[in-house]
Amino acid sequence: MANLDSPIAGKILEINIKVGQQVTEDDELFIIEAMKMENPVYGDAGTVREIMVKVGDRVQEGDVLVVIE
Repeated sequence: MANLDSPIAGKILEINIKVGQQVTEDDELFIIEAMKMENPVYGDAGTVREIMVKVGDRVQEGDVLVVIE
């Protein structure tokens, strides 16, 4: 299993995945708002096992967003 960590501090605007979903490296998993900009977050290929955040959460750089197997 691999954790996808937040690359920046900000607020979760969108979660574009569900538990059990297959994702690829090109899939946009999250949108994080930082400094009034929307920043897409991409991850590794695999199956989403657990989403650690919800829309509206504030995250810091390095916080775990999702577990992908």
